[in-house]
Amino acid sequence: MKARGKTIKFGDNIDTDMIIPARHLTTSDPELLKKHFMEDVDPELAGRIESGSIIVAGRNYGCGSSREHAPIAIKGAGISCIIADSFARIFYRNAINIGLPIIECPEAAEAIDGGDDVEIDFDSGIIKNLTKDQTYNGQAYPEFIQGLIKAGGLVSYVRGE
Repeated sequence: MKARGKTIKFGDNIDTDMIIPARHLTTSDPELLKKHFMEDVDPELAGRIESGSIIVAGRNYGCGSSREHAPIAIKGAGISCIIADSFARIFYRNAINIGLPIIECPEAAEAIDGGDDVEIDFDSGIIKNLTKDQTYNGQAYPEFIQGLIKAGGLVSYVRGE
């Protein structure tokens, strides 16, 4: 399983309130949530995201509340993957549960710039920055987690079993 796209870069401690402001938690519909993705940080961002884009972030991405709305909004916005130095644990689990691929790799998170063309191979954990001709070794997913992601999340996976 692979993802490829242009990157959008964020810093450290991007919390779930930044990702999807609490005033929009009246729905879990990805089509509605995507319109408000990161709107308090950059009101125009959701409209500029190209399908397949990849978020690159620093430490503790997804900290804050345990709401599943955050990864739903990200996936709904067309983001194909998130690379970060580290993730808040509950966000990590919520992302996997809805089938949003995320990968921890401090070296990649530091070196990749916004707008770079990046490819991720989830089977090997290899991240390639095609713009800078650099390669980083992220953590590959275990086979079970790959199955969850390929199925589109935990609910879809269980329905298929």
